[in-house]
Amino acid sequence: MSRLIINRRRFLLGSAALGSGLAVSGCDQFDFLAQRDNRVRAVMERANVLTYSAQRALIGDQVLAREYAQSEIRQGMKPNGSTEPTTPEYMFLREANFEPYRLTIKGMVDREVSFSLAELRNMPSRTQITRHDCVEGWSCIAKWTGTPLGPVLDQAGVRPGARYAVYHCFDNIQRTLSGDVLYYTSSDLVDAYHPQSILSYGLNDQALPVSNGAPIRLRIERALGYKQPKYLHTIELVDDLAPFGRGKGGYWEDNGYDWYGGI
Repeated sequence: MSRLIINRRRFLLGSAALGSGLAVSGCDQFDFLAQRDNRVRAVMERANVLTYSAQRALIGDQVLAREYAQSEIRQGMKPNGSTEPTTPEYMFLREANFEPYRLTIKGMVDREVSFSLAELRNMPSRTQITRHDCVEGWSCIAKWTGTPLGPVLDQAGVRPGARYAVYHCFDNIQRTLSGDVLYYTSSDLVDAYHPQSILSYGLNDQALPVSNGAPIRLRIERALGYKQPKYLHTIELVDDLAPFGRGKGGYWEDNGYDWYGGI
C-alpha cells in the first residue's frame, strides 16, 4: 500500500508541476490542459477518478496521515502562493486584528451559521504535527492547532444530498483587467469530516501568521498543499461543483490540477 501512495504522490507532483509550468511558461504544446473537450485531458481526468476511487477503497476513510515528533520540526513553515491578500475585506479585517472576522457555513444545510475567530478558538481543539507536501517539490513539518471541521459542519446541519464542501477564500490569487480572481478549492465530505481536517488558527505554538493563511487555514492532511486553503471565510455545502469557476472544483483544478490531490 505504501508503494502505491508514493507512486501516486510522484504522479501528482509531476502532473501538477506540468500544469503550473504551462501557466508560467505559456508553452503551447500543453494547451490541452486548458481545453475542456480535449481527448488527452479527458483521459487524464478519468485516471484521476480511478486513482481517487482506488485510494478511497484501499486506504479507507478514517486512516490518519502520519504525525511527527516535536523534535522533527526543524524550520518555520514556508509561506507559498499568496502571502498577503489585498482585497478590501481582508485588509479591513487584518487592520482590526481579525476581531470582526466570521467563518460562514452555508449551502445545503438546515441553517446558515457563522462563527467569530474567538468562538472557533473556544471550541474543542486538535493539535497535530504533520508534513506539508507541495506540488513545487518541497515539504515541511509543522505543528497545526485548530478546530476539527466536522463538528463545526454539524452545527449547521448538513443535508443528506450534500456531496462536497467548497472552500471560499479572501485570497486574490490572480489579478485581471476584469477584476480579482479569488482562490477556492473543494473536497468531498469524507475529507471534510476526517479527524485531521481542522480549521487551523495556530502554527508552531503561535497565532497563525498572515503569510501562512491567517486568520483561518483549513488543513486536509491527506492532501497536497493546494488543497489546504488559506484565508478561508466561507464553506458552502453543495451537490455539484459545476457552478463554481470552470466547474473543476478549485482554482488550480480549473487550470489542470488533479481535483482529489490525495497523498
